[in-house]
Amino acid sequence: MTNPFSLTGRVALVTGSTTGLGKPMAIALGKAGAKVALNFNNNVPRAEAAFAEFKAAGCAGMLVRGDVSSETDVPRIVAEIAAQLGPVDILVLNATPDQPQKPIEEYEWAFYQQMLDFFVKSPVLLSKACLPHMKQQRWGRIINIGSEVVARGVPNFTAYVAAKAGQNGFNRGLATEVARWGVTVNMICPGWIPVERHANDPQEQKDGYRALIPADRWGVPADVAGAVVFLASEAASFVTAQNLHVNGGMTVH
Repeated sequence: MTNPFSLTGRVALVTGSTTGLGKPMAIALGKAGAKVALNFNNNVPRAEAAFAEFKAAGCAGMLVRGDVSSETDVPRIVAEIAAQLGPVDILVLNATPDQPQKPIEEYEWAFYQQMLDFFVKSPVLLSKACLPHMKQQRWGRIINIGSEVVARGVPNFTAYVAAKAGQNGFNRGLATEVARWGVTVNMICPGWIPVERHANDPQEQKDGYRALIPADRWGVPADVAGAVVFLASEAASFVTAQNLHVNGGMTVH
């Protein structure tokens, strides 16, 4: 029988994939058979170390540098991937900036704009760049990485929550627009899954969140990576316009 989770022959782009949750997503897609472009914009040594780890896991792909919120960088990124690996079949929109929590009075509009650039502008630019190929072959996967914060209404986080809500709206609207071409568009909403950038977060904050998780354990990056592989696969070909919460039961609808 054909493996419905095999991604052999597919090309994937995972934005912001040399650290955090993005790196295990890229590795999981590579292990499933896809050729994967790992994207980064800064920190060349970290990117090269991540790509070495990716190759050591038996995966094939490339590193591609560029700002995924830039109207000039995005077409170049997609063209470079097409030239080296082939056109993008699977687009995972994961890149994120720092996310400080502050009362609304302490946020400047420029920070809101940065959040919107990462979580609305970047998905729009990348989707527009990748959709012509997906529509032509009548197969494609666009996977937005969202957050549980929209459902939970996390306080002192209005810029991030608002931008992620905007990404959610984009996800839903685009899904119904492109469904007839065999392109699915879904969103994965992780809970708080500690990665490198959480190393210095207050322990009492971590303990407080951990105590609320119904599954009685921390989520790990592999939990999100597995959901990415599922949504990218043939097994999810009739799943679109959905929000998949990967958070051990923290949000119940």
